[in-house]
Amino acid sequence: EVQLVESGGGMVPAGGSLRLSCAASGFTFDDYAIGWFRQAPGKEREGVSCISSRDGSTYYADSVKGRFTIAGDNAKNTVYLQMNSLKPEDTAVYYCAADPTSCGGRYDYWGQGTQVTVSS
Repeated sequence: EVQLVESGGGMVPAGGSLRLSCAASGFTFDDYAIGWFRQAPGKEREGVSCISSRDGSTYYADSVKGRFTIAGDNAKNTVYLQMNSLKPEDTAVYYCAADPTSCGGRYDYWGQGTQVTVSS
């Protein structure tokens, strides 16, 4: 059974940091791209960051460049999203997802999400 489980969300003041984790199981992790997405109330889901487990290449949305860092641990089948200098506009439910081809793919598998709340 394919599973993606996010953890690490919470409530922090503006300027604070959080590290999200996405633990994957049930598929060959090394062949997949793992992306982080977020959705705030009343807004469309947006891509935040992605890493290719195959070659380690990364992608960041402009809104998080310089503040967020994505990293993967293939031995643990886990991808992390380190979020620094958090802003109230980063408040959202954060999801990780897996795609068998690339960061630009359709993402076959999704986690249940973890809430991140940044207070002003």
